[in-house]
Amino acid sequence: MTVKTLAHKLNAKELNLADPNREVERIYAGDLLSHVMGNAPSNCVWFTVMTNVNICAVATLTDCSVIVVCEGCIPDQLTLERAKTQGINILSTVLTISEAIVRVHNAG
Repeated sequence: MTVKTLAHKLNAKELNLADPNREVERIYAGDLLSHVMGNAPSNCVWFTVMTNVNICAVATLTDCSVIVVCEGCIPDQLTLERAKTQGINILSTVLTISEAIVRVHNAG
């Protein structure tokens, strides 16, 4: 599915859509950034509650398709500006990470 389709399935806020047509091929969840850097597959949706600017660096290193910040968390302005500069898709949802994963999995 595309990032735009994912946003619709999660009823997510589109905080930065650099490439709404980018394909999402896998799912990854994690909040320990060093662990995410070493394990998140490229072209994944990365579910997290982390909101600091370092999520942009991790997303770039892992080549994830989109970061979905869960549980109603919203990144600060610096993080959103960095996402725009680096072309990183970021969504926000009120769903928990588990609820979001189930919804994506059931969407196919």
